[in-house]
Amino acid sequence: MPSLLGGHFDAVPDPRRDHGKRHALTDVLALVLCAATSGADTFVAVEAFGHAQLDWLRRFFPLQGGIPSHDTLSRVFALLERTHFERAFAAWAAETFDRTEGQTVAVDGKRLRRAHEAGEPMMTVVSAWATESGLALGQVATTEGEGEVSAIPRLLALLDVSGCIVTMDAAGCQTDIAKQIVDGGGDYVLAVKGNQGGLRADCARWLFEATLTGELDAFETAERGHGRVETRKYWSAPVPEHAVRKALWPGLTSVGMVESRRTVEGTTSTEQRYFATSLAVDAEALGRAVREHWGIENGLHWRLDVAFREDESRCRLAHAAANLAVVRRLSATLIKAEPVGKAGMQTRRMRAAWDGAYRERVLRLE
Repeated sequence: MPSLLGGHFDAVPDPRRDHGKRHALTDVLALVLCAATSGADTFVAVEAFGHAQLDWLRRFFPLQGGIPSHDTLSRVFALLERTHFERAFAAWAAETFDRTEGQTVAVDGKRLRRAHEAGEPMMTVVSAWATESGLALGQVATTEGEGEVSAIPRLLALLDVSGCIVTMDAAGCQTDIAKQIVDGGGDYVLAVKGNQGGLRADCARWLFEATLTGELDAFETAERGHGRVETRKYWSAPVPEHAVRKALWPGLTSVGMVESRRTVEGTTSTEQRYFATSLAVDAEALGRAVREHWGIENGLHWRLDVAFREDESRCRLAHAAANLAVVRRLSATLIKAEPVGKAGMQTRRMRAAWDGAYRERVLRLE
């Protein structure tokens, strides 16, 4: 019988005592992943899927103890240490999908809005998203008390970012994060906001100075449609060699600014954003990385909410919410890698529910 996704999840430690244990951990994990890929969003739905597809499941997994109850599934996922599951996911993704030189890897957080009790901190899942292939590469869950800043280094430690451009919002604009990316052989594009006021002021000054020295590079795009006109202007300038801040930020080579001007029904709004990057001065490359970063919102976060109903999930026991988040991202990645024409994620999950052969291809059980 095939192992679950190349055996990466076979090594996840089982937190349960041997006494009275009826279901192998690999069977539990396989059942939940197969069910989630086939449209099951709750443990009750996972149990129902298991009973309906028991004969199919036993073609690939022993399931000697039969199908676990939804209560058992919930307890196992609550006990399962989330860091082990997160490491298995990242290891599988790194082995399975090829990186492209210069590919943008967007790192961003998403809150699990209902997966907490009243008065308790909300959990945030920080994910890494390969924008070119549209695949999730890993995740780390954290609570509001810890913050994304503590989760990002743990996520980067799971990834191979060599040759990639790592993009982040202002939460990731930290010197130690920049160093970790550069030490890993990657480049970075970090949004600079009020949390780095000194750097932001320097960005504005260096961009102005570059207009005087002729070193400023510029690029512009325009989009029209649905009564909306949006123009984006990108500027990129070198960081002066003598700048004190250059020594504080590992790899810092250039800074940039993006000005977005949007006109809708005669009303115009303008926004300016600054960026610090290890890339050479190139406004077009900066613009591409900035635009690709927000692909994680539509390519991953939106799909998780619409197709997997993540924002509606009320799973709250211990590690269960974080572990289910891994399953959703893993399932979304598998489905994206095995497309069916122009069908959306919801339709593909439905097809996996009724088409066993397609389900086998998605889960790589052939």
